Amino acid sequence: MKTLKILVGVAFVIAISAFAIDKVSVSKTDGGYAIGDIATDFKLKNIDDAMISLGDYKEAKGFIVIFTCNHCPYSVAYEDRIIELDKKFKTKGYPVIAINPNNPKAYPTDSFDNMKVRAKEKGFTFPYLLDDGQQIYPQYGATKTPHVYVLEKAEKGNMVRYIGAIDNNYKDASAAKEKYVEDAVNALLKGEKVPVEITKAIGCSIKA
Repeated sequence: MKTLKILVGVAFVIAISAFAIDKVSVSKTDGGYAIGDIATDFKLKNIDDAMISLGDYKEAKGFIVIFTCNHCPYSVAYEDRIIELDKKFKTKGYPVIAINPNNPKAYPTDSFDNMKVRAKEKGFTFPYLLDDGQQIYPQYGATKTPHVYVLEKAEKGNMVRYIGAIDNNYKDASAAKEKYVEDAVNALLKGEKVPVEITKAIGCSIKA
């Protein structure tokens, strides 16, 4: 009986600890922007050689900023879904802005020339920018590809409203039960609070 009580006690402590860890994981991120922060604008080269900034989108209500790349299998698995997000929300005021944060010297597959090739192959409908010098992704706090930041235009600037994964199943879009980015943007369009503000980004580590 004493042993049973000890086991029950240990299980209770583990359950409480797990709950606490989960609460921490969805209430803050390790460095970079937090929910409610104002994201600094940037000016980065697009695959058409034009320099793009968020300020260029005068009519936008916000942005779906996605750090992604060519080589990562997670990013490749999400490419079609990223295209669909852009098609669905660009006309509603939330265009996708994709940024490749990787150092092309570390991963030649992610070079600017190869970005152009990949965008053409997949028919990207959105800007695909190179974080030349890797100055932008550390400001955001991005650690993975893909890593998503949903921004909402506010009086003070572009406010961070969601950080994390696109959905909860990178392997199979049809099996994804939680569509975090889609739910976040839909909530913002309705003037509602984003239901899930932070999730863990699943993908390849950014190559410095």
